Amino acid sequence: MPKATTAGHVSTPAVSPRLLWTALAVVAFMLLITYLVAFDQGAVSQSGMYLHELMHDGRHLLGVPCH
Repeated sequence: MPKATTAGHVSTPAVSPRLLWTALAVVAFMLLITYLVAFDQGAVSQSGMYLHELMHDGRHLLGVPCH
């Protein structure tokens, strides 16, 4: 009868805090851009019509209903 062996300790690679913060910043930026393009409708973009029209065209490009 073969002897039962125990599995050795498997170490998981550590994620550096710098990589974690970078990934978190990228995700937060992408969520902000998604909000501005898809749902904002000009409420946050108070810089004039240029940014509003840019986001409006982005909604049409992505197929998000806007009006």
